[in-house]
Amino acid sequence: MKKTTSRDGTTIAFDQTGHGAPVILVMGAFNDRTTGAPLSAYLARRFTVLAYDRRGRGDSGDAATYAIDREIEDLDAVIQAAGGAAAVFGYSSGALLALAAAARGLAITRLALYEAPPTGAPSAQPAEHVQALASLVAAGRRGDAVEYFQRRMVGIPDEVVAQLRHAPFRPALEAMAHTLVYDATIVADERITAALAEIRQPTLAIAGDASAPVMRQVAETLAARLPGGRRVTIEGATHHIEPALLGPVLERFLDG
Repeated sequence: MKKTTSRDGTTIAFDQTGHGAPVILVMGAFNDRTTGAPLSAYLARRFTVLAYDRRGRGDSGDAATYAIDREIEDLDAVIQAAGGAAAVFGYSSGALLALAAAARGLAITRLALYEAPPTGAPSAQPAEHVQALASLVAAGRRGDAVEYFQRRMVGIPDEVVAQLRHAPFRPALEAMAHTLVYDATIVADERITAALAEIRQPTLAIAGDASAPVMRQVAETLAARLPGGRRVTIEGATHHIEPALLGPVLERFLDG
């Protein structure tokens, strides 16, 4: 594990593996840097891969108040640790964070976005989700926050949510419950999609054909609206990262 310091003084932890051009992995909700470890191992054959803990997760620090700008500064700190410029892979809400960072002008050479969620959709009531999650976390109801996110934002059926209460990874989810507010804030921010025309980097929007149809719709929209965008659908892929399916697609794209 290595560490770098963000602009506000927050410590950001990351793992670095492999040799070659740098690629940074930005994970989504319920994820820390270990989520990206199998993909890191795959890509490390040809690239230097940096997988970091977003603030509030794993071995990274946090601040009393949250702002997307601080997360963009965190990513910038990792880019600087990588040598000053890097390709970026964003997963789920991490893909939206990567887009926001690119629009801000960070030194991102190429963008790969896997299963980015829809952002700013009125039907999703995004501001309501942020407030509901924040209230549950503030009240110490971390388990309820986890289930709210699973049920209301991801769309997991009630019976499956009930089964997941007894999953061995449930304590880890509750430990990260406060960061669900961060991810919900990112998903609710309409400025991210409003700034797509400002992003000039080559960008690949990826979705799995076994995922929810909305994921493929988002990938198609991103590819159409990004000046350097294109999309690909991976046969047999779901919302979960499967290096054997995703890795070859990323290698081809990152090689340019």
